Amino acid sequence: MTAYETAPELGSPRVATEVSHFLAEGPTWDPISERVLWVDILAGSVYAGRLTSERAIEIEERVDFPDTAGAVAVSAAGEWLVAGTHRLYVRRGDGQISAGNDLLTLPERRFNDGKPDPAGRFVVGTKGPGGELLLRVEADGTTTTLDDDLRLSNGLAWTADGRTLYSVDTFRRLIYVRDYDPVTGAIGERRVLLEISEGYPDGMTIDSEDHLWVALWGEGRVVRVAPTGDVVGRVDVPAPHSSCPAFVGPDLDTLVITTATEGLSPADLAASPLSGRLFAVRTGHRGIAPHLWAGTPAPTATPKENA
Repeated sequence: MTAYETAPELGSPRVATEVSHFLAEGPTWDPISERVLWVDILAGSVYAGRLTSERAIEIEERVDFPDTAGAVAVSAAGEWLVAGTHRLYVRRGDGQISAGNDLLTLPERRFNDGKPDPAGRFVVGTKGPGGELLLRVEADGTTTTLDDDLRLSNGLAWTADGRTLYSVDTFRRLIYVRDYDPVTGAIGERRVLLEISEGYPDGMTIDSEDHLWVALWGEGRVVRVAPTGDVVGRVDVPAPHSSCPAFVGPDLDTLVITTATEGLSPADLAASPLSGRLFAVRTGHRGIAPHLWAGTPAPTATPKENA
């Protein structure tokens, strides 16, 4: 028995999509179109689907971007902000896509998971050779570096009052916590909330009781984590590379979980043939409304990076 199998089981997920993805990530609820959005990172694709009463997702749209698609966010006007490889893309309501200038200078580094903060500024991390960044794109398009020493920047979540930020460093197996001013964006000292002992923490979300839901890559599991850092529940997923959860639906009462086939051998795929699909489950808990991107133009400022 692994470390988290003693936590209470919080529902049995159903397969929600027919499409199998190489690296599905970053699900989010789009309250403007009332659809579920998610990305297939290395394919550079953003998907949009309608949630049915049977907790299936009927895909209505797939939009391909010029390079990778690390994350997607939505503005009040229904625009999409997409984290590409080195730049951010904006997809307008008419479908037109515009690109900002390069924000990353190292060719082996790319944008990874990202979300708007309570004020609508986009916070996004990187994956690359090490010394990875967690950046915030300000309203004027400039950037602020929140972290520059990560091994792989991943999931993000804010408490309901916006005053606490949680973030993941996947390869260190750490979930960090820090104070966050939801108006100014000022941050407090970074502290360790939890070190994961089984699998690797990947994407995460938060519920209305300020408990985190963290996908464990390699474990086929999402764990519910209390503000104390205690693991108090779990959802087992029939795909070992569970990548990110999000609460979706008009009532934010359905947990959608993305998974991936990346890194799985033919034997792994034979043992877990549902890998790469999205799953959905009612856990008895609700999420909080996702923050909307403020809708500023695609940024053109280039920050200084650590080599």
